Amino acid sequence: MIIDFLLLIAGFVVICLSADWLVDGASALAKRMKVSDLVIGLTIVGFGTSAPELVVNITAALNDASDIALTNILGSNIINTMVILGVSALIYPIVCKRSTYMYEIPMYIFATIAIMLMGTNCFGLINIGCDTGISRIDGVLLLVCFAGFMYYSVYQGMKSRKSNNNLNIAVAEGKDSTTEASETDEKENKKGVMPVWKSLLLIVVGLAGLVIGGRLIVDNAVLIAENLGVSQSVIGITIVALGTSLPELATSVVAAIKKNTDLAIGNVIGSNLFNIFFVVGISAVIRPLNAYSGFILDAGMNILSGLLLLIFMFTKRDINRYEGLSLLIIYGIYMFFLLQNA
Repeated sequence: MIIDFLLLIAGFVVICLSADWLVDGASALAKRMKVSDLVIGLTIVGFGTSAPELVVNITAALNDASDIALTNILGSNIINTMVILGVSALIYPIVCKRSTYMYEIPMYIFATIAIMLMGTNCFGLINIGCDTGISRIDGVLLLVCFAGFMYYSVYQGMKSRKSNNNLNIAVAEGKDSTTEASETDEKENKKGVMPVWKSLLLIVVGLAGLVIGGRLIVDNAVLIAENLGVSQSVIGITIVALGTSLPELATSVVAAIKKNTDLAIGNVIGSNLFNIFFVVGISAVIRPLNAYSGFILDAGMNILSGLLLLIFMFTKRDINRYEGLSLLIIYGIYMFFLLQNA
């Protein structure tokens, strides 16, 4: 079983490195093709931070391990909101913009409620391949919601960019255009552009690594669950969920250290919505995801975490260190209860 654990860890290392290579290669290629930073951020970088969850889920769905597929997402989202934001708030209090607690956090709560209702078949839709769980029709609905979320993100990004451009007009008009152009060219030359062959190589190696890492994680998580005599859902909600949340953890902690708290919470909420709408949607379309015994509890913890964030934001417009500590304590109690009943 030690070998299984080592291979599982190797899978996490491979998948995180591969996601980084894929993002670097795709971003460089997109810039060469004159794609805007906004589009790159919303698509390539967004995919990169959720690539571990996506690959693990697709692999689990193809291998009929739906317990790991669902618990991976629900567990990752719980870790994102309670552990990652909790640790980030301990480092530096998290203050976010109005749209985050007015629109994005409520959107996350709505998405989790939708998942719970779909999983228990409360919508009364025709499930294809499962009596209780997320069907292919549900998966399509989630992907439609993902398209709406992407439209909202692009709209918000364009509005923010337009506002910033208006603020910088006076400064831009005061510069000599020739000098500005030469300065820009000089910066571009100094910075350098990644060759096309290297970008394509990173993309190919990154995609191959994601596939290999995903297989290592799912296969060995199943073996560990069998050897320990626990359900796949327990392994999925703990070990697999924590491993696939490593990119979000690194991003948010670094953002908190640099006091860029808007990025810290934006990274978490955006990743959670991407996980629910896109990753679960794609997984369910590939193979319907059956609900497991602890599904309602795990979905309920997601809803609770979103409600706590809303309460913290509406009272003092931030998440202070005491509130961050309370998130970590609640997560600890939840894990204790989960492992006691495994």
